[in-house]
Amino acid sequence: MNSSTQNPPQGNPQPQAVLKLGLDVDLQAITLTVQHDHQHPQPAQSFPVARLVQWVREKVQAGHTVWTVYESCGFGYTLHHHLVAAGAHSLVISPVRLQTGRRRKNDRLDSRQLCLRLSRYLDGQKDELPVIRIPTVAEQQRREPGRQRTFWHKQVRQLENHGRALRLEHELQTLPAGWAGPRKWKRLLPELSAFLRTHLEPVRAQIVSARTQLERLGQQIEALVTEERLPKGLGRLTLSLLDGEVCDWHRFHHRKAPGSYTGCCPSEHSSGGTQRQGSMDRHGNKHVRVLLVEAVWRLLHYQPLWHARTKLIARMKTGTALRKKTVVALARQLAVDLWRWRTGRCSLADLGLLVPA
Repeated sequence: MNSSTQNPPQGNPQPQAVLKLGLDVDLQAITLTVQHDHQHPQPAQSFPVARLVQWVREKVQAGHTVWTVYESCGFGYTLHHHLVAAGAHSLVISPVRLQTGRRRKNDRLDSRQLCLRLSRYLDGQKDELPVIRIPTVAEQQRREPGRQRTFWHKQVRQLENHGRALRLEHELQTLPAGWAGPRKWKRLLPELSAFLRTHLEPVRAQIVSARTQLERLGQQIEALVTEERLPKGLGRLTLSLLDGEVCDWHRFHHRKAPGSYTGCCPSEHSSGGTQRQGSMDRHGNKHVRVLLVEAVWRLLHYQPLWHARTKLIARMKTGTALRKKTVVALARQLAVDLWRWRTGRCSLADLGLLVPA
């Protein structure tokens, strides 16, 4: 990374220039490559976020058009919102392999490649950048309880497994599922040694606290769904979590879009007359994918007239491998059906989903 961290590029672009900025984002500083119109990109520099935003604001106020691009990462979309507030046209893309055919990779090279890709993108080559949709602050806050619920659920499983490992190590016995519950814990206490009880009680206290958080988040999430009558097998919790992850069902303009968003589409390696399809590509929202697969198994049991089930139910009677592939296909179809229903294109009855009286 360039050692200069004080000021952004100080070149003097022509009046009303288009400034194209490729950003490689780091926690401490941002590496930046700037291109003025179609000139040669300037050498990369590195400086703090606050100085970058101020520089963008100054260029916009001077009458220049500023475009920025950076890869999505674990820092969220705060930088994007700051750049937009400063007047820039900010693009966030899914992570891509920027350096090909060479054994060199650093922040300066990555920012330069992003800048060049942005230039070609603005010239009309839209495949250069896989631009993603940026959720609003309200949409991010809407889906956060679901993400927090997933976190606490993992914490409960980790703590329960830790308790089992303790007993296996010291008593060569395991603990039953849900061992931290009040009734099972009361039955287990006489069987445990004083040493093991001393170490398991703090773990159980953590599990009880985490489960309290899970229950509170579950109630909060379910309260966000206003529908009073839902098809049996879907559930308020699942529907609310899906709404939060999708953010806005109207963002999809045709049925292939929600199907692709799930990441349940088959991978493919075909050429000429040979067509080869493999496992699902997973190019989508993993949280949505998990929710849909779980919902499909319930709908197969509770919704015998669901139109997708009637078409593929015969495949569910074959081997395990084909059964799993069928469930993935049904999960993709369920995403399309939910999109049709949530956008008012059809009703639950049209999909064959029965609502309890």
